[in-house]
Amino acid sequence: MDETRRQAIPSDPALRVKSLESLLVEKGLVDPKAVDALIDTYEHKIGPRNGARVVARAWVDSDYKQRLLTNANAALAELGYGGLQGEHMVAVENSAKVHNLVVCTLCSCYPWPVLGLPPVWYKSAPYRSRSVIDPRGVLREFGLELSRDVEVRVWDSTAELRYIVVPERPAGTETLSEEQLAGLVTRDSMVGVAKVAASSEGARL
Repeated sequence: MDETRRQAIPSDPALRVKSLESLLVEKGLVDPKAVDALIDTYEHKIGPRNGARVVARAWVDSDYKQRLLTNANAALAELGYGGLQGEHMVAVENSAKVHNLVVCTLCSCYPWPVLGLPPVWYKSAPYRSRSVIDPRGVLREFGLELSRDVEVRVWDSTAELRYIVVPERPAGTETLSEEQLAGLVTRDSMVGVAKVAASSEGARL
């Protein structure tokens, strides 16, 4: 069985969850559309939008950015973010010479309060292993080509420590408000597999 096929087969916990969901749907206790909507909300809207607001604040407020990079937990708490799956946070900043990439090599540790639920690719074995072995190759597959003079730093999230990337602010956004800037920031840019574009067109949280 090839690697792609193996990754397509759900794990035992996933199978159990799916079986429970099917049973609840069958008995009319759960609306599958409501479940899908709830998952979509947490994966693409609530969490990533929180992180986007943090990044936007760091872009417009240098003092806040310094606090975020020095003590992420306290800085996140200033905006009301924290709690389960985000108790111990570290913020790392991208620059013209340094690019940060976050992975969890053991499982799928992820900062839920600021990024929501982890995407499927983040939990996949290929991403977890290759991000450490060949980070530039992984970034290339996400459409991000970095020049050789840019240092790539890989951060391994654990149950004790989780990361958020503060991406570079794109050029040409000097006149945008903090709210408008937050609208540009994507989930992928806060994991480090993408950069932030000056236009929100086509961006996905």
